[in-house]
Amino acid sequence: MKRSKKITIFVIAFFLIIALIIGGRFAMGQYFKAKFGKRRPPGVIVKIVEMKNFNSSLESYCTSLSSQTASFKLKKNELLVPIEINKEVKKGDVIASLQSKKITAPFNGVTGTRGISGSSLGSANTIILTLDDTKRILCDLSIPEKFSSVLKKGLRVKAKFSAYKDKTYEGKIESVATRIDAQTRSLLARAVINNDSLEILPGSLLELEIVYLEKNNLGIPDTALLMEGNKTFVYKVIENNMIKKTEVKTDIRDKGNLEVVSGLSQGDKVVAEGLGKVRPNMKIKPIIKTE
Repeated sequence: MKRSKKITIFVIAFFLIIALIIGGRFAMGQYFKAKFGKRRPPGVIVKIVEMKNFNSSLESYCTSLSSQTASFKLKKNELLVPIEINKEVKKGDVIASLQSKKITAPFNGVTGTRGISGSSLGSANTIILTLDDTKRILCDLSIPEKFSSVLKKGLRVKAKFSAYKDKTYEGKIESVATRIDAQTRSLLARAVINNDSLEILPGSLLELEIVYLEKNNLGIPDTALLMEGNKTFVYKVIENNMIKKTEVKTDIRDKGNLEVVSGLSQGDKVVAEGLGKVRPNMKIKPIIKTE
């Protein structure tokens, strides 16, 4: 075989090998691109926009008072039978039997005693029988004057008592003063709290929440809000599970939710968590978050 022919065959073989290598690498690239190149949309927590209750309130503290109270000074040696303490009685029930008379309850309440010393109201032989109506607890409040425009008779009150931390007692504002105290810059008010269980004792410290504004409107989790300067946005889920950066206006923040004034409609979906993991015009896999 001539030398020139050998060279020609070698060159052709060389280029065929190169072509096969390039073709193989291209085919493998296409295979791996088809298998791994198309990423699945990330799963993202979203919340459906729905109607919620929003409250504006102010907090205060008070010392609980009986709605009615009475006391009777008695001589121990005149009692025919021992006094029953912490007993719930009705108006007209006998609460003490003495040698000379019987004492009846002037109103429904709970009996108690208060001892006295000989140096104060009498001798060691003397006791004070008490009667307290605690089914309605009174709270005298001193409210900062800045709330004078919203503090009205009849407002709903929610009370907390440390002895029953998981329980809320309902009540209302019974009266509001007509003048601001010039020294304290506050407005006096009285609340009445329902205490049918008799769990709140006179003298207890109560934590009060006075609700002065209640309304029902669209709400979103406060974790869904994106702040940019003076504007607020959310990531709204649109067609094909794409997300769109949408400007919204909000108002009341209440228990982890924000009232939406404009920008969204009932039934819309917004990204509720992980705002740093998404971007506008990104496709996601929505994971609906329920309450």
